[in-house]
This record gives sequence, C-alpha cells and structure tokens, in this order.
Amino acid sequence: MRESWTNREKSLLIASPVEDEKIRQSRQCIQEGVRAGAKAAAIACVTSAVPTLVAVRTIPWAKANLNYTAQALIISAASIAAYFITADKTILECARRNANYQKPA
Repeated sequence: MRESWTNREKSLLIASPVEDEKIRQSRQCIQEGVRAGAKAAAIACVTSAVPTLVAVRTIPWAKANLNYTAQALIISAASIAAYFITADKTILECARRNANYQKPA
C-alpha cells in the first residue's frame, strides 16, 4: 500500500511534453495568483484596520457596539475577500494568456 502511495505520480501512460508544459503553466498561474492574493490581502488588512480602529475609539456608537471580535471580523472579512477575488482574477488572466486558441479552418 505504501509503495502504491509513493508511486502515485508514476502512471502507466506516458505523458506528452505538451501535457507536461500545460501542467507547468497551470502551476505557475496558481503561484502567481497566490502571490497577488497575499499582496492584496495585506493591503486590505491595513486599509480596513486603520479606519476600524480609529472609528472604535472616536465614534460613540462604534465604541459602544463593536467589541474586539467585531473589529477582528471586519478586518479579516476585508482581507479574505481581497485575497480570493485577486487570486481568482489573476489565475483566470494567466490561464487566458496561456491558452492556445486555434483558428477554425
């Protein structure tokens, strides 16, 4: 069982160089998306944390109603949304760039 698990990438079929290139390009697209998403999440974290923390300390309604958990949820929701939206857009853009469209004959 252990041998079959370690050899799971070795297939009975021989992969073509074209398929290997497509796999390499897709992995590169995923890495680009993760990098871009992490950058966007970091920027969104800072840009949502500053106004949230300032509002909690200056606006009476926010001071009374937004506890630490609410503040963390506001900041993390913005960061998570920025990560997934940016990563998705980057991966799709990279996939379109790498797609080989063939003209109809």
